[in-house]
Amino acid sequence: MTGASPTLLISDDDRDLRETLGELFFRRGMEVVLAEDGEQAIDLVSRVPVHVALLDLHMPKRTGLEVLEYLHDRQRDPGQPRLACILMSAQLDELVVERAREVEVFRVQSKPFSIREIQSLVATALHDVHGWAENEN
Repeated sequence: MTGASPTLLISDDDRDLRETLGELFFRRGMEVVLAEDGEQAIDLVSRVPVHVALLDLHMPKRTGLEVLEYLHDRQRDPGQPRLACILMSAQLDELVVERAREVEVFRVQSKPFSIREIQSLVATALHDVHGWAENEN
């Protein structure tokens, strides 16, 4: 992947976390789109080509897992771009992790996490799914 900056979707009902992460990745040269609930996340992905999505598990309207399931079904269409999804939550259980893996989540990340952890995870997703090297952005 070369050319334009990668686009990151951050979907979390915690406004402070959403905006802090958005600013962090924007400063790292990425395009960032923000959603406060699962329905907004689905709407944004249908309109904006997104490379990586950070999805909170517990959100209003649709959970992160429901968004992940929608995106998995959508990516079965050969015309859809590949998307690396990272499901985040402070309350993970084995059933959620198992379901997330069934719909090909890139990673499940427990909260809280460090800035370094999330930066590394997004960089790994960009590299592994899109071939994007850190020095390209």
